[in-house]
Amino acid sequence: MNTILNTCLDLQKKQAMMQDTQLEKLFAFKAMLQAQKEALSQNFSPQQSLLQIQDKAKNLQFQKPQKEYQSSLSKLNKELDRKFKQDISVIYHPEAFAGKKDLIARALALHFIRKGQFDLCEEFMNEAHIPIDDELRDMVEQLKSEFEQMYNILRQLEEEDDVTLAIKWAESHHDGLMKLGSSLEFNLHRLRYIQMLLMGKDLDAVEYGRTYLNKFGEKYNQEVQKLFGALAYISKLAGSPYEDLCSRSHWTDIRLEFQRDFCSLLKMSAESPLYTSVYVGTTALPVIMKLYTIMANKKAEWSAQNELPVEIPLEEDLRYHSVFACPVSKEQATEENPPMMMPCGHVICKESLIRLSRNGRSSSSKFKCPYCPNESSVEQAVQVYF
Repeated sequence: MNTILNTCLDLQKKQAMMQDTQLEKLFAFKAMLQAQKEALSQNFSPQQSLLQIQDKAKNLQFQKPQKEYQSSLSKLNKELDRKFKQDISVIYHPEAFAGKKDLIARALALHFIRKGQFDLCEEFMNEAHIPIDDELRDMVEQLKSEFEQMYNILRQLEEEDDVTLAIKWAESHHDGLMKLGSSLEFNLHRLRYIQMLLMGKDLDAVEYGRTYLNKFGEKYNQEVQKLFGALAYISKLAGSPYEDLCSRSHWTDIRLEFQRDFCSLLKMSAESPLYTSVYVGTTALPVIMKLYTIMANKKAEWSAQNELPVEIPLEEDLRYHSVFACPVSKEQATEENPPMMMPCGHVICKESLIRLSRNGRSSSSKFKCPYCPNESSVEQAVQVYF
């Protein structure tokens, strides 16, 4: 994808250059035509005037920027054809969205609200003909006020390095944040304290620390001690053992933490589910396309269990549910076929457990664990919840 990105950037430069140079050349050519017109009115040779116009037009090289732009555009087309030569429609199942128009509209509207695109959300609902009395509009209106507040606070954190609004919000939601086990309120006060240190306001920092940081001393004792210890290096904090307090990464971290906890109190994920779905889909696309090609060549079909027969490589923060694959059958556990732990501690799926027994009709039949010498029966196994 980097190749395509670089080609797009090159195309953008060529287009800007073509527009700028062509305008300059056109103005120059217009001025030259005007001069030749005046020369003709003074009985200047028409043939000689025409030759001068042709020479001037050739020197201006009108076609050169156009050719360079066209060459760059052609290169982009080739790169796109090379990267996206497969027809992804072969793995698309339109039935998956049948009868789910309302759910799709809801996902899009909530995505726009979560991203702070309030006007776009309103325009979308109008064009999607969402009724005025639809519950989605009420939900969007409620969330709009919440996310307006969130983005106002994030804007103040990012543009002004000001934690005032964020601290006020955290204090007003103290109980909810404590239930989440959040450290947001402490980290905001910590950041305000560090600001005072960096500005050389040691007395103000001491007073602020006594007022706001001491109450977090029991839970964040070492961190509070470190903050007060930094007072000894207030004149040269950048080259001291407390240099990490000067890092700008603290502002990035606090914005992410604030957004995550804000959404958690609304019982929502920090990232838009629509964005996550699209991101996971594009990540899985190459694997699914490869699988389709292999199975098409073998003239085989996918499993009828409504699941993919391969694992999709996902980043750790995109794994929302624990997944257990039976080491015997290699199948993923389901509610109907849950993981079962035998007395020896080894875990396999229930269907494999029954198949391993001497006879599936008797739960008391003893069988040997496939991974150790211990014997057990189906009735001795207990279901495991991940």
